[in-house]
Amino acid sequence: MGDGMRLCLVGLAAGMWLFPMPVLSLMGDLTNDPAKVIEKYLSLDKRGARLTAPSYEAVTPYAAWEQEEPVWERFVVIRDYSIIDDVTQWDIVSSTEARIPVTFQVLGVVHLKTATFVPAPREERFSIRIRAVDNYWKMVSPVFPPHVGRKRLADFVKEAMLHEDNADRVKTLRKLKDDLVKVGQS
Repeated sequence: MGDGMRLCLVGLAAGMWLFPMPVLSLMGDLTNDPAKVIEKYLSLDKRGARLTAPSYEAVTPYAAWEQEEPVWERFVVIRDYSIIDDVTQWDIVSSTEARIPVTFQVLGVVHLKTATFVPAPREERFSIRIRAVDNYWKMVSPVFPPHVGRKRLADFVKEAMLHEDNADRVKTLRKLKDDLVKVGQS
């Protein structure tokens, strides 16, 4: 056996010792990094992709929810989010499934029925279950409400004001927009 082959086998054995087998198989089964799929989904969500039906189509390639996503009555307003990309902190279920922790810096919640913003600054953390579906990583649970960036949501409300004919509704939307702008200044 040549030196190159021996070195390759030693490297392979060392890799199996350093990384548990489920981690190796999870990283090697599909070409995409599962954390990158979650990153893309959350990036689109932060930019408001789930605010309207036509833009919702942008996130569909990244999810195969186990239950149907409901019509949301609230949006979570966020400053930012982060995804734990350190595989050792993931819950590896199998070679085709994992739970990856995400953290959101939440500013508050917008209730759609009343068009009001309720400040509730906090850190929200949960794990997104991702699984290989039809040879692609897809988010399968939990189904969670839109987590939209504050500036994007303020712009969305401003646009809604332009299309609103009811003066009382415009006044309510203006207050909502002002509240969203104000929370960004703090």
